[in-house]
Amino acid sequence: MSRESETELPESAALPGALSDELRAELIAFRRDMHMHPELGNQEFRTTSALKHRLEQAGLAPRVLNNGTGLMCDVGTWDGSRPMLALRADIDALPIPDTKTGVAYRSTVPDRAHACGHDVHTAAVLGAGLVLASLDRQGLLPNAVRLIFQPAEEVLPGGAADSIESGVLDGVGRIIAVHCDPRVDAGLIGLRHGPITSACDRLEIALDGPGGHTARPHLTTDLITAVARVAADVPALLARRVDARAGLAVTWGRIEAGHACNVIPQHAELAGTVRCLDLHAWRDAPDLVHAAIDEVATLHHAKSQINYIRGVPPVVNDLAVTELLRAAQTARRGSYAIEDTEQSLGGEDFSWYLEQVPGAMARLGVRTPGSQAQYDLHRGDFDVDEQAIQVGVELFTAAALLDGNRL
Repeated sequence: MSRESETELPESAALPGALSDELRAELIAFRRDMHMHPELGNQEFRTTSALKHRLEQAGLAPRVLNNGTGLMCDVGTWDGSRPMLALRADIDALPIPDTKTGVAYRSTVPDRAHACGHDVHTAAVLGAGLVLASLDRQGLLPNAVRLIFQPAEEVLPGGAADSIESGVLDGVGRIIAVHCDPRVDAGLIGLRHGPITSACDRLEIALDGPGGHTARPHLTTDLITAVARVAADVPALLARRVDARAGLAVTWGRIEAGHACNVIPQHAELAGTVRCLDLHAWRDAPDLVHAAIDEVATLHHAKSQINYIRGVPPVVNDLAVTELLRAAQTARRGSYAIEDTEQSLGGEDFSWYLEQVPGAMARLGVRTPGSQAQYDLHRGDFDVDEQAIQVGVELFTAAALLDGNRL
């Protein structure tokens, strides 16, 4: 059977596992409770405990990951004959204040907010696990499915690597996930084969020189000029040393130097991000960035110390798994509920799983249809149309059933 035909719909597109009104209400309540109690990466103890309790109530046996937060849970009995499909959710929040008004589920924790939709991702995977567990009890689950509730997605280089070390991919042949997209209407998903996010690394630079009086810059290292030239020239140099189609971009977010207007400082700092659309260019980026910084710093007689912090590679969606998601959404809601999506410049540590097994991530629409509100990720006022939770559950359960029925 060809890769393309692996995910063809059965003659009847009617799949079991419809979401009940009772479970839908429960998942919305779970999402809201999680939203009110956000926890940062590797601190998600309350969230982990809540998930563990609910899965155990369903007769499942979740296992907390090695670092003490996050968990994995198999639905169905895996006999080892065929690799499992994994459904992944991230469970951590962001260190920003929740600025929403007029909602009862606003964050109760100062300077903490689920401003990236991880609470929605978690509710969707939890819901899928509960639906699939019910199907398994009825003998309708064709193959075991792995649930992964991953901590610390927002912490570079991401909690995915630690989760992999905890064994979440053992026995897994494919993995899928969703990410909230405030530009897509609830009820729809966005799909793309190939890169769907970019790589994202962090860059910290320290420049040093003897300093001196601003009246005599020729007798010292003019560190302010040096850091300014690094900030301006390094991105420009890289743009001429890398294929423009790779989308390698250095963008600064912090620059600090000096304390007095007539004193050339001895120390300056610069920090930013390195983003890249192309996986191969991302692998070469550290050497290229180091060389460009050293070249400019040396020209201005400044000593440089570079801390290049590897973040995440691009998420590169596998063709066959992308088509599995397309078939699953079509089975549940029709082909009209799918739209093409662009590669974003955001980073996502789901990419680390895809270094090990084929997988794909879909954009999950969370914008209320017809709404004129302009929400965006990583903003304190970010919110979602909660019907997106049901869409996520439907997508995951249909994908699990279709994948389990592959020959």
